[in-house]
Amino acid sequence: MSLVEIVLLAIALGVDCLVVSFSQGLIFHSNKLPNSLKLAFVMGLFQGLMPVIGYWCADAVNSYVEKFADWIVFIIFLILGIKFICEALKKSDDDVKICCIGLKCLISLGIATSIDALGAGLSLRFLNADLLISALIIGVCSFVMSIVGFCAGNCLKALPSKYLEIFGGIVLICLAIKAVI
Repeated sequence: MSLVEIVLLAIALGVDCLVVSFSQGLIFHSNKLPNSLKLAFVMGLFQGLMPVIGYWCADAVNSYVEKFADWIVFIIFLILGIKFICEALKKSDDDVKICCIGLKCLISLGIATSIDALGAGLSLRFLNADLLISALIIGVCSFVMSIVGFCAGNCLKALPSKYLEIFGGIVLICLAIKAVI
């Protein structure tokens, strides 16, 4: 697998990170830099580690995860999307003062966005790709795309936050549907 192919794979895997980070960037009013860095770090970490796990556990993991990977992603994104929408509908715009991303949310988003990377790790093994270079490129690319997505979401702060949270929830639900289609 060439370096160009690895970079293209990293970009493809990073798209989910970008979109999820965009939805998160829409709802934050304070502590933007720490939250964007935490989110990007977790996204990059999970996206970088999952190919390693997939690479080393190719035979054992493939038989279990392959059948349910799309549904795992679907369930996580669907739950998070519905949660965002329900919370937005419960609050008025004045009540929305989200200041940090919780650890449970970070881990859930990290896992949900990196299931594809686990599958990519399986492919990397079968293609005899350099694991260290591939994992680093995938992780760094996901980190950068996550920062870009978060910043882009923050640029749309002129809209009422209630609608932005609903939009973020809809984006996550669309990602859930995309995972099973």
